[in-house]
Amino acid sequence: MVNVINVCRRMKIRRVAGYTLLVIFGLFFLLPLLYMIASSLNPDEVSLLRNMSTPRAFIPSPVGIQNYIKVFNRMPFGRFMFNSVFIVSTTVLAGLLVNSMAAYSLARFSWRGRGTLVSFIVALMIIPFEAIAVPLLLLTNRFGWLNSYHVQIVPFIANPFYIYLFYQFFLKLPYALEEAALIDGAGWFGIYWRVALPLSKPVLSSVAILHFLTHWGSFLWPLMVTRGPEYRPLTVAMQVFFGGQYPRVWGEIMAFATMMTVPVLVLFAVLQGRFVASVARTGIK
Repeated sequence: MVNVINVCRRMKIRRVAGYTLLVIFGLFFLLPLLYMIASSLNPDEVSLLRNMSTPRAFIPSPVGIQNYIKVFNRMPFGRFMFNSVFIVSTTVLAGLLVNSMAAYSLARFSWRGRGTLVSFIVALMIIPFEAIAVPLLLLTNRFGWLNSYHVQIVPFIANPFYIYLFYQFFLKLPYALEEAALIDGAGWFGIYWRVALPLSKPVLSSVAILHFLTHWGSFLWPLMVTRGPEYRPLTVAMQVFFGGQYPRVWGEIMAFATMMTVPVLVLFAVLQGRFVASVARTGIK
């Protein structure tokens, strides 16, 4: 009996220690975000600089939204936000359709060369974008696509990594569901659209989050292919906003960064459950 009590006590101690460690790590990653939001709400630049290296930086005094207003007054932030949302949402939605259809055809149809194509897709995953940025720039320039929306969307719709994730997921779907749909007279596209795609919500959410994060923070390619505020996303606008300030007004910079970060947090909060489920089911690390 005493041994059982001791074992239970050790388990509780280990659990408390584990949760304490997780809280410490969570705060470690959360503090920069809290610091950014608190700094953006401090309209007094002198107070912000004075308290920058002290715990008082997390408690803005005074509190106001003047920094956000100044960001909108200094540059067309709404236009940049629209550009980012439009480019990223179009890329993600088109990518979900194209990548899932390609993966479904690879997972369900047997044809000569399928294994070679899958191996080629896996091999493409190791090629960094920087290695093909210049050839892609020359190619899109020949098409006359520079300084447009589609030059930032079309080259990134298909992605070998996302095709492979969908491919692995579709391989695990039971054939019995598709056989039943075939007996009922459904075609292969109907099976993909009405059976396979609704069942792949976890991996859809995972790919949507990964695709969104990749292109929301994309900087190199938009900087190479855009020439003005008409088509530039927030990442390039942030660099222009930061580089055009002297001396630096950190409250406005933090306000800009906060407005860039909020959409990412909202997306992850909405899709968090499905993202975790996808990690558990597909083995993503």
